Amino acid sequence: HQLRSPHGEMADSKASGESAAGVVRAEPGPAADAAGSEDITAFVQELLTQMQSRFQTMSETIISKIDAMGGRIDELERTVADLMDQAAADDEDDAAAGRGSA
Repeated sequence: HQLRSPHGEMADSKASGESAAGVVRAEPGPAADAAGSEDITAFVQELLTQMQSRFQTMSETIISKIDAMGGRIDELERTVADLMDQAAADDEDDAAAGRGSA
């Protein structure tokens, strides 16, 4: 029988005197668990930092676009008010001209 070790090496179970049932995988110890936890913690912290940075950038972009849109709306309101004033003045001129020629 050929057995594959945890590292991918081939071993002959008859030559080593072990059976397939006799192969035991070593479990990681507390040091490996701590290192793995630190790696995961560092990864999660970096991921959260990146997400926070992207969120901040998006927030700033959205706020600047809202500000720009507010400025355009203000300009549009001024233009509409000017057009309404001009239309009212034209109506007054037309009414005055109509009364004067009658």
